Amino acid sequence: MTRLAPDLRVYTVVDTSVAALDQAPRIAAEAAAGGSGIIQLRAKEAPTREVLAAFIAMGQAVAGRAALVINDRVDVYLAARAVTEHVHGVHVGQSDLPAAAVRALIGPDAILGLSASTAAQAREAAGLGAGAVDHLGVGAIHATPTKPDAPDPLGYGGLADVVAASALPCVGIGGLDLPDAAGVRSAGAAGMAVVRAVAGAPDPRTAAAALLTAWEAAA
Repeated sequence: MTRLAPDLRVYTVVDTSVAALDQAPRIAAEAAAGGSGIIQLRAKEAPTREVLAAFIAMGQAVAGRAALVINDRVDVYLAARAVTEHVHGVHVGQSDLPAAAVRALIGPDAILGLSASTAAQAREAAGLGAGAVDHLGVGAIHATPTKPDAPDPLGYGGLADVVAASALPCVGIGGLDLPDAAGVRSAGAAGMAVVRAVAGAPDPRTAAAALLTAWEAAA
């Protein structure tokens, strides 16, 4: 497997606090069809076997159209990767396994995203060396109910500070929707990650396409 360089402009997080796990493959397929270049499964409470089955099904649903990663669950990524080539990596937070340890487990060709909410965390990630971390998820930009344990909201200015601290591509996350595209892009981010705006939308395909249009219009 060769490591993908995913399109980060519209990053869809399918969170089971917003959408049922059995709907994740359908939502992923629709989001990819709408132009979301990377999709993450976040299933904090679901049984491991069900998460694995859903992750594999999501991979089949978006094959060739989007990169697919899983939040935190290195074990699920490795188990899925053993049976399908259509899963691509892991996203971890500051309280999960250290990024260097995750990279050692998943190998050099998997995608590894890392959450960061401060400039110091961004510099630390960059200091791990070339190829250790692929991109940073920076937030929360706004307060959001899908991440009640998130740090205080950064706003666009805080996002810009983190972006400036690291050469790694940064994706803004946290309560984002269409009106945020200009602010996130002007802060220097490579994309915007959304949960409710796509996974919670009645029509995820249309929602993802609208976000991509808004992002391009903000250039």
